[in-house]
Amino acid sequence: MKPSIIVILMLNAVLISAQQKTISRKELLKTAIDQKVKSTEIQEITMAAGQGAPEHLHPCPVLGIINSGEAVFQIEGQEKVVLHEGDAFYEPKNMKILHFDNASAEKPLVFTAMYLKAGSEENIKFIK
Repeated sequence: MKPSIIVILMLNAVLISAQQKTISRKELLKTAIDQKVKSTEIQEITMAAGQGAPEHLHPCPVLGIINSGEAVFQIEGQEKVVLHEGDAFYEPKNMKILHFDNASAEKPLVFTAMYLKAGSEENIKFIK
């Protein structure tokens, strides 16, 4: 084999290897938080098949991501949406959450919730 072909093949291999190690970023959510955050609490929450959360609110902003399953999600005054695995969500401070329900009657819903706290407020307040 000619030396120039060997060099081209080696460069090609280095380029392919570099492409395989590329970091990719996918924006999931972009939102403004209208408070200073002094501490955070992060929880993984599992809801049984068919389980729904009662109407509630959060005294602090909550960011989250669906780890597995699907959730029916609705903030008062907004349309009901279905969140799928990998979707991010935002629950504003002191806004009534009408639905955060497991959309599946067969599989559990698992999500991560990040509570952004200004002080020692509770994570959640149930309305009914």
